[in-house]
Amino acid sequence: MATYKELVQQIEKLQQQAEDLRKKELQDVIAEVKAKIQQYGLSASDLGLSGGKSKSSASAKGTVKPKYKNPVTGDTWTGRGRAPKWVVEAEAAGKKRESFLI
Repeated sequence: MATYKELVQQIEKLQQQAEDLRKKELQDVIAEVKAKIQQYGLSASDLGLSGGKSKSSASAKGTVKPKYKNPVTGDTWTGRGRAPKWVVEAEAAGKKRESFLI
């Protein structure tokens, strides 16, 4: 019967063999895919690849216009996300958020 240490060594050896085989198979798959791309004249967009980053819905729609403006400093806020400090402080002082509407 094998000892724990011997089994750990066998596991490490098998893991290394599996990784080596995965790398070889990966090279074969990449070569096959490249051949198909060339054979059919495919582009990245044909494959649904946009070259890295995908467009988020916010960037696809453009920027959001400011909804609120600080009359003292001119700072603006779209009304989305966490309220800026100047809005929080003004509301704590009893002012209504609507008073800052643009």
